[in-house]
Amino acid sequence: MTPDQADARSIMIAGEMLNWSDLHPSDGRPALSGAAPAALLEAVLGGGSAGSVLVAGPHSLDLLKVVADRAESVDVLVRSAPDAEEIAEALDVRVFCGSLDHFGAEHGENSYDVVVALDGFARLVGPDTPVLTWTDALAALKARLAPSGRLLLAAENSFGIERLVQPDPTITVPRDEAWARDVAGDVAPPAGFKAVSAVVESAGLTATFAVYPSLDEAEVALAEVSGPFTAAVVARSIAARFTGPTLTDPYRTTQDAIASGLGRELAPGWYFVAGAPSLPSVLPVGAVPTGSGVLLEEQLLAALRIDDHAAVRRTVLAFAEWLRAQDPAIAAVASADNVIADGSSYRVFGDGAKVEGEGDALLVGQLARFVRRSLEAGSRQPWPAGGSLRDLTARLASMAGITVTDELWAGVADGNEPAQPVGAAEQLATIARLSQELADANTQATWFESQLDGIRRSRPYRIGQAVLNPARVVVKRVRRVTR
Repeated sequence: MTPDQADARSIMIAGEMLNWSDLHPSDGRPALSGAAPAALLEAVLGGGSAGSVLVAGPHSLDLLKVVADRAESVDVLVRSAPDAEEIAEALDVRVFCGSLDHFGAEHGENSYDVVVALDGFARLVGPDTPVLTWTDALAALKARLAPSGRLLLAAENSFGIERLVQPDPTITVPRDEAWARDVAGDVAPPAGFKAVSAVVESAGLTATFAVYPSLDEAEVALAEVSGPFTAAVVARSIAARFTGPTLTDPYRTTQDAIASGLGRELAPGWYFVAGAPSLPSVLPVGAVPTGSGVLLEEQLLAALRIDDHAAVRRTVLAFAEWLRAQDPAIAAVASADNVIADGSSYRVFGDGAKVEGEGDALLVGQLARFVRRSLEAGSRQPWPAGGSLRDLTARLASMAGITVTDELWAGVADGNEPAQPVGAAEQLATIARLSQELADANTQATWFESQLDGIRRSRPYRIGQAVLNPARVVVKRVRRVTR
């Protein structure tokens, strides 16, 4: 498409932002992308007969291409003028540049077969739109929907799992887009899943998905957030996103939240769908394994928490026997956090981190990975704290009949790097545990010293010393003579 043709397809409607980009932000969050929204669009739009579609808000060019390939006509509404020009030049779509409150009936179609707003409403308005509530924005988009049309909407959670994992620096250092709003006209959604659900259900939106690890880079969307495999998939996505300093361990915090039934309430965002046919319960399909069982890592951690040495020994020995019988390619990714234990059988859980080595070296590497993860999570250890990564790995390896030599340990990746809790909460818990163990050791030492002092002052001890001292003198003199 030529630049002139692109300009003809980019229409200013007022409220546009001339020196701003949501597709390429300098300090804001990026445009919506990810495997989850792509899978949702493919499921809703079907094989290419979607009719007319309105995409409202900054969606990545890849997502817009998914829509363009499956719809007869596509209109896009964005607030950024540079973004509008880029979209019009890259795709055969019509782009309206401006804010939602200026997108009237004279713009685009009077009714669309599908309306997509998977980025929410926050980036559908600019600083020239001081008053527009979330409910009003929803009503404006719903009014442009055909009677039998389909509406795809996203809402961001104001208290998601990230609030428990990592502090938000933008609280004290606002981004450029954090301009002042009218108190009664904020486009932020209602706080909490129940409040949002009440509004969208009254608007006829039924299907609901919890989105992880974030709304703008969604990798998985789930109709039900429960079960050990779901928890593992979600926890992995959260841990991969929050890799810097954290308040708590992202992986363990997410696992605990889902186990407590809070996976939906603490999701970073939600998808709501109206008028769509039956949808898969997991997006993308196959992201969560099926079947029974539990992660081997969870099984081992449960035994560590209650100091069940026998259970740890049985589990490590069974895992070692299974691992030795596997193909090298499978064994290399069969870490405790990537193996499903179902009774006495094991199977690999998706793609995991690869551990180098073979034979006993590979098993030692897999056990070292588990020990490192348990230390990073601040998990309880059933033996005195303070042991190094190698010492703790050697304990587990000995249960499988392996002595960790220097040669075996040399093949362990990051074997000499210290393992410490990744979250501030786990660090404090580890410090508290070490302090308590040190205090207990000091108490024991003081008690032993008092017992020894009492023995030294006792009458039998003094008599024994009086009897033995002359004998010692005689022995020393005899040794001198015989030399």
